[in-house]
Amino acid sequence: MKTVILNHPYAKDDLIDTEIVLALGFFDGVHLGHQKVIERALQIGKAKGYSVAVLTFNHTPKLIFEKIHPHEFDYLTDLRHKMTRFEALGVDIVYVADFTWDLAHLSPEEFVEQYIVALGVKEVVAGFDYTYGPREIANMSTLPIHSQNRFMVHDVSPILIEGQKIASSTIRQLLLQSKIQEANQALGYIYQTSGQVINGEKRGRTLGFPTANIASDYNQVIPGIGVYVVELKLKDQWYPAMASIGYNVTFKALEEPSIEVNIFDFDRMIYGEHVEIRWHSFLRPELKFDSAQGLIDQLNQDRVNSLAYFKQL
Repeated sequence: MKTVILNHPYAKDDLIDTEIVLALGFFDGVHLGHQKVIERALQIGKAKGYSVAVLTFNHTPKLIFEKIHPHEFDYLTDLRHKMTRFEALGVDIVYVADFTWDLAHLSPEEFVEQYIVALGVKEVVAGFDYTYGPREIANMSTLPIHSQNRFMVHDVSPILIEGQKIASSTIRQLLLQSKIQEANQALGYIYQTSGQVINGEKRGRTLGFPTANIASDYNQVIPGIGVYVVELKLKDQWYPAMASIGYNVTFKALEEPSIEVNIFDFDRMIYGEHVEIRWHSFLRPELKFDSAQGLIDQLNQDRVNSLAYFKQL
């Protein structure tokens, strides 16, 4: 898969000279609805011999339109994870446009000329609610008009779960509400975050449950407070584990929640390592215990429940 960064205004030499079918969208999370769009593009590309390309942005357009500070918006997939998803689906080319004020204020006609026609697009695929400017004048109904018969337009209907459209915003809320199973169902895969192992208070080791304390990477949606069945990836190997996101309320309560991962049958020092976490299932909310032994008993039960989960996979 080839990745091309387009800094507006880009140079024509930046573009790949090939006929393409283009999937349009920001694709945060690359959830089932997004996958349906890309799979439609793949079907067209295979049938007609076109390369399959995606046009996305380096950050959410909300930073420009809603004047949100970059640190105030959390993503389901950062650009690296998004690229991994695109490649796994079979995309040939990803155009990543730097979403600046100037790009945001292109007219619909200018956007079509510069970011569709100029890319060698023969057919466009996007979700039914895709916009490329003000919604009333730049939507999937107006795109065929702006195409001026230079490319075909295909809109893709949403995927519904229990009557509700799958959307990145909905998945974000599910994660924050600790509804991991529902979020994973909408994503079509196990939700994943990343971070670095840092020093903690090492209290888990004294309880018989040593934990890796994780400082999450920049601007990721972290699930809500609670205890979870997870896997932790270290150096290309996944390990079964359980994780706690919470304030350590049984002992000295923290001002900010921490992420602590107990890796089963693992006894190595991994401080400073970069790791990935797959969030499989919600076990229970964070609880305050009257004694350390009460917490230990509960952690033993959490381990039993986690191992039972992995056994039934």
